[in-house]
Amino acid sequence: MSPDRDASGLSWFDALYTDAAGDPARVPWADLAPKQGLLEWLSRHPGEGRRALDVGCGLGDNAEAIAVAGYATTAFDLSDHAVAWAGRRFRGSPVTYLNANLLDPPAEWRGAFDLVNECFTLQALDGALRRDAFPAVASFVAPGGRLLVIALVRDEGSQSSGPPWPLMPSEIARFDALGFTREEESRYELERHGRLVPHTRVCFRRGRDG
Repeated sequence: MSPDRDASGLSWFDALYTDAAGDPARVPWADLAPKQGLLEWLSRHPGEGRRALDVGCGLGDNAEAIAVAGYATTAFDLSDHAVAWAGRRFRGSPVTYLNANLLDPPAEWRGAFDLVNECFTLQALDGALRRDAFPAVASFVAPGGRLLVIALVRDEGSQSSGPPWPLMPSEIARFDALGFTREEESRYELERHGRLVPHTRVCFRRGRDG
């Protein structure tokens, strides 16, 4: 049974991880492996000690890949159950796993990270939560830093019965209006449950003047 949403629309994330009771097959987005689009990008952009933030880290696979690529990595999730689960999976990891709310993050995270990885979190939100999440994600990126967005995509104006609600081009373009320029962009399809699903990966760069 899908967990009910509370008034904030967010508590269902934690309820889902709780109800999974340690079974990753009951977490729809848990592949137990980093996203291939992220791995390919990291192979060309090593961290060399720079600071990175993984948004909505879930069970930690993407965060671990970012750390292996040489970034000093912080990863957070709204669900404290997810954070604890990731910590158990990767004992001794250099990643700092924290319980935090994207829409009410620690003040010291503002403009603090050279790389911010946003993979599949925005598409899990709807309505006002989704609207407010874009500037929240953008706020973490340091001047001159990069924002990497990996998401399912859909045509402009098309309907979705999510979750997830794939991003439309106009939504991805919100980052262009938040002080970023696009360094690279790729569109590709991956097979999921017997069908090809369109994805995008966009690397944005924040201006050095912030």
